[in-house]
Amino acid sequence: MTVFESFSWRNLASGSAAGDALHVKRVVCVSGVEVVAGMDAKGWRHILIRLVEGQHEPAQQQTRGLSVRVRDLAEPGAEHGRYIDIACHEPAGHAALDLIGNDIVGVLSNDGSDPGEVVTRVVNRWRRFWGQIPQSLLSIQEQIGLFAELWFLFMWLGTRIPLADAVSRWRGPLGARHDFESSTVSVEVKAASSTRGPIHRIHGVTQLEPPETGGLWLFSLQVRNEDGASNSLPGIVRYGQQLAASDSDAAASLEDRLSKAGYSASHDGEYEKLRLRVVAEGLYHVADDFPRVVRTTFGRGVPGGVERIEYDINLGAYGHLLVASRPTDVYPV
Repeated sequence: MTVFESFSWRNLASGSAAGDALHVKRVVCVSGVEVVAGMDAKGWRHILIRLVEGQHEPAQQQTRGLSVRVRDLAEPGAEHGRYIDIACHEPAGHAALDLIGNDIVGVLSNDGSDPGEVVTRVVNRWRRFWGQIPQSLLSIQEQIGLFAELWFLFMWLGTRIPLADAVSRWRGPLGARHDFESSTVSVEVKAASSTRGPIHRIHGVTQLEPPETGGLWLFSLQVRNEDGASNSLPGIVRYGQQLAASDSDAAASLEDRLSKAGYSASHDGEYEKLRLRVVAEGLYHVADDFPRVVRTTFGRGVPGGVERIEYDINLGAYGHLLVASRPTDVYPV
């Protein structure tokens, strides 16, 4: 368990601080550097890194939801002195702030670099995420779709290749044609209600066309909405963040993809209401007689004036194209 996974922010009551003061608690001392957590009267979370005389002081930074400055700290609960103060202003960034803290602690413990230089490097890596925190609530169908992509990412692909490589293949949030892409394998992820069976909506005539290189597979996930189910969208996000906690590059890439996918932890209270039980899952080879409509389906191409084509496929009778029905099966990666 990482440092900030085991730390409880509930130990810091914002009501005990007033004005610019902080309620603080020491988290860890690593390579002689004190790392402190704090909360102010607004409920903003702070990670503070102790400086000693002569050490580099990073320039003040301000992005939406995150600020970095140097301040003097004289509150009970931590050694008095000068600290780098990384403040998170939005609940949507709480999980990412913990990852930043773990990243900083990890770098300090590995190479003992100047704390100011470490903070500058780490925060710059995360800056793109903080400028993209989404605010709108995902629809029920969008939540289920994102859950399915994360299920394939963590439960399937991430068990076969390093997580950083798996996250780099998650290209759907970046606007790619297929949800997961590499030079040899592309995967389109689809989710469906178990009450309908493996019936999936396909958007457009290019979604199931093969990539220029490699083969195409479709991952089918059937879920049921049950109040007593153990899975949720926030739950699988937290699971992935825990997996990525020891790899700062994977963690930063994951947060970037989640942001681009429209996910914001500020809505977790609402997202937790959707409880999902995984009923069936499977990876299908999109080849031979796989049910699909592509551009070559039309002898003269897509008819002029046709702006949009959507259709449903039923995989119930296509078990012969099923490559794997569980993550432990052998399948192409």
